[in-house]
Amino acid sequence: MFNPQTGYHTYYVYIITNKYRSTYYIGVTNNLRERLKQHKENSTTETSTFASKYNLEFLVFYEKYTWIEEAIAREKELKKWRREKKLDLIRNSNSKFEFLNHLFR
Repeated sequence: MFNPQTGYHTYYVYIITNKYRSTYYIGVTNNLRERLKQHKENSTTETSTFASKYNLEFLVFYEKYTWIEEAIAREKELKKWRREKKLDLIRNSNSKFEFLNHLFR
């Protein structure tokens, strides 16, 4: 999303989970508010995406980037990590593993 006040674009790498925190999805977007809304809507319909199959709609981690190339590279990097390393990343910024969706309403 382009911010006219700063003149910069903002891209997000994010991790969402389900209410049990048992499965995780890593994605990239330029509008995290809208993307979270889409994930929530998809979790209540019978779409065939990975996120909808596991009811993944709760944000537990995000990072902001100005350049889409950096965001995509980071997303690819995180997707290659083992589960425990991803969980450590989440815990480092969100020690209580709280759902962070309210930050983007």
